[in-house]
Amino acid sequence: MSIRRVIARKSVNAFVTIVIILVVNFLLFRLVPGDPVGLYLRGGGGARPDESLLQQQREIFGLNDTLPVQLYKYIVNTFTGNWGYSFYKQSRLVTEIIAQKAVWTILLVGSSTIITLWIGMVLGVVSAWRRGKAPDLAILGFGFFFYAMPTFWLALMLLLLFGQGRGVLLPIFPAANEQSYPPPTEAFAAAIDIGYHLFLPALTLALVQLAGISIIMRNALIDVLTEDFILTAKAKGLSDRRLLKGHAIPNARLPMVTVIALNLGFVLGGAITVEYVFSYDGLGLLTVEAIYDLDYPILQGIFLILTVSVVVANLISDFVYAALDPRIRIE
Repeated sequence: MSIRRVIARKSVNAFVTIVIILVVNFLLFRLVPGDPVGLYLRGGGGARPDESLLQQQREIFGLNDTLPVQLYKYIVNTFTGNWGYSFYKQSRLVTEIIAQKAVWTILLVGSSTIITLWIGMVLGVVSAWRRGKAPDLAILGFGFFFYAMPTFWLALMLLLLFGQGRGVLLPIFPAANEQSYPPPTEAFAAAIDIGYHLFLPALTLALVQLAGISIIMRNALIDVLTEDFILTAKAKGLSDRRLLKGHAIPNARLPMVTVIALNLGFVLGGAITVEYVFSYDGLGLLTVEAIYDLDYPILQGIFLILTVSVVVANLISDFVYAALDPRIRIE
């Protein structure tokens, strides 16, 4: 099967999955209790509006239409970017709010993922090469220790150890927010300030991911080291360094492509907890606030973005895998 047919098939599968997500997202928020129009008009408090006003607003939102018509309008509005207004920030569009918060979440998730991949792959290589020895056992123990630790608990421990505040052991890093307020005016100083605030949240996410990345890399490399071409390379007298860099590691990296994509869902879920603990103003903190406020438009938009981003990440990983490994194109 050609690479174009693989891409086409994977794209169709991803599109069907996204459509299913849209339908589920539509139905999910119509099953929750409460009157969305009443919530919107009250704006978080106050008396219940007049029934005639409620009927008028239901007509505007299309809630008096049949369910299939509502679903059609929802899908059209989703693809045209018309996601409505927040219930409790009524002067602001849902897309505007989410876009502003998404920048900080992308920065957090991206930086923690880069740290995890770099350190995790190095630890996996060392663990596989020293299999069954002290370095291997130490790396496995280190990874499983943080893997078993709840994300929120690790975040709290790092906050108590290194967050600035009274009674903290080493008050080095800021305990809250994504930047100083007001932020520095110079670009370099602003970047340093953001990195300073980002360190503890990114470290938290990186530590809880390390075990999965390092163990997958370790197992993949162990499998590669038993292949015939590795034995042939050893017979030719290649040094251990050239054997690893030129033959073993490039082939062991292939499973990491899929792992990175699948890991995105876990990282985004963990980011919600981390952002809440550190008061980091991203999509995670916005999700918690929207849950407390019953802000259905915001929640619906966030859930859609998080689920679709995982589908898109897996689609990209399929493309990369197909380009790197021709064997999956053979049927």
